[in-house]
Amino acid sequence: MLTKAPRGTKDVLPSKVYKWAYVEKMFSEICEKFGYKEIRTPVFEHTELFKRSVGETTDIVQKEMYTFSDNGGRDITLKPEGTAPVVRAFVENKIYADAQPTKLFYITPCFRYERPQAGRLRAFHQFGVEVFGAKNPSVDAEVISVAMTFFKKLGLENLELKINSIGCPKCRQKYSEALREFLKQKLDKLCNTCSDRYERNPMRIIDCKKEECQEEIKDAPLILDYICDECREHFNKLQKYLDLMELEYEIDPRIVRGLDYYNRTAFEIISREIGSQATVCGGGRYDGLVEEVGGPETPGVGFGLGIERLLLTLENNNINIPEPKGIDVFIVTMGDRAYERAIEISQKLRMNMVAVDIDHMGRSTKAQFKFSNKLNSLYTIVIGDNELDNNVVSLKNMETGNQDEIALDSIVDEIVNRVEVL
Repeated sequence: MLTKAPRGTKDVLPSKVYKWAYVEKMFSEICEKFGYKEIRTPVFEHTELFKRSVGETTDIVQKEMYTFSDNGGRDITLKPEGTAPVVRAFVENKIYADAQPTKLFYITPCFRYERPQAGRLRAFHQFGVEVFGAKNPSVDAEVISVAMTFFKKLGLENLELKINSIGCPKCRQKYSEALREFLKQKLDKLCNTCSDRYERNPMRIIDCKKEECQEEIKDAPLILDYICDECREHFNKLQKYLDLMELEYEIDPRIVRGLDYYNRTAFEIISREIGSQATVCGGGRYDGLVEEVGGPETPGVGFGLGIERLLLTLENNNINIPEPKGIDVFIVTMGDRAYERAIEISQKLRMNMVAVDIDHMGRSTKAQFKFSNKLNSLYTIVIGDNELDNNVVSLKNMETGNQDEIALDSIVDEIVNRVEVL
C-alpha cells in the first residue's frame, strides 16, 4: 500500500508534467486577454457551502463528496468543483462592492468519489472562469468564447458547442409541473436516483445518464417550450452574440446541467474522441447563487473543464504539445580543482537565469558527455587542469559541434550573451 497511489489518483511524472504546464500557461494567457484575473481558493470548505450551492439532490452532494470532521468538530469537504468556493470568496471579501463586472479564472484541484474511468479521476483538476455582476447575455457569449478560443489555440477543431436555456425559477416551476405529470406513469421504470428526484427536482431526471431512463423520457416535454418572454429574449440575444462572434452552435433542449445553481444559459462543448465521456467543458448562468451563499443579489455566469479530460482529448486528436528544450549548459569536469570551479561557475550562471547542471555522480569524462547529450544541453563547458592552468575553458555547441576556447574569467558573460534567458 505504501508504494501504490490511492484508487482514482494519478501521479504527474516529470516526463509528462510539461504538458500540464503548457495548457495551464495557455489558459492563463487567454483568460488575461479577455480581462480575467486569477483567483485561488482553499482546497477544502465548510460542507454547508456545497450543500446550499451545488444542491442537496445532486449526485455530487449525495454520493461523491469527500467530507470529514476536523479536530475542531467542523464539517469540512474537499472541494468537488470550483464555482462555489469562488462565490464564497466573492461574498466574504466583499468584492461585490468593487466596480462590476468581476471577471475571474482559476486552476484548481477537485475531489469526487466516483468510479474512475478515462479522463475522470477522484482527485482531478479544473480550469474555470466566473463573471459576477452582469446580466447581459453578451457576458454569457464571452464566457463561451473564452473556452472556444482556448480550445482553438490548442488545435482542437472537431468540437460541438451546444446551448440551451433552462429558464428562471418561475419558468421551471411550470415546467416541473408538466414534467412530473409526464413522468408520473413512468416512475416504476426509472432508476432509484431518478425516482428520488421526481419530487425534489424533476428536471434533473433529464440529465440521467442511464440508457433505460433516457428511453423512458425521450418524449418528455422540453424546457424551451415553457420559458418566459424575458428568458426567451435573453436566449435570443445570446444566439445573436454568438453569431457575431462567428461561433457555430447547436440548440440542444435537453441540456440541463448537473448542478442546481444554474438558470437561463446552459452550454456544453462536446468532443467525440473520448467515448461516452464526451463533454470537455460545461457551464452556464447562475444568477441566484451569490445570494444563496449569503451575498447581495448578483448575477453570475461561468464554466469549468477538467484538465485530465482535456489532455486526453488532445492526445486522441493527435495534437502534440511541444516538448521543453533541454538545459542551456552542462559543465564537464576533470579533477577536483575543475569540479570546484564548476560549482562556482554554475552558481553564477544560475543567478543569471541560465539553466545549468554539473555531474554529481563521479562519472568519467566520457560518461559526462553522454549525460550532457541526454539532458539535451545546448552547450557543454569542459574544464580540466590544463584549462585551469591556461585560464581558459572549452565551450562546445552541442547542436553544431563547433568548439571554442573562452577565457575562464569571461565564461559567465559569454554564456549569458549566447543563450536566451528569462
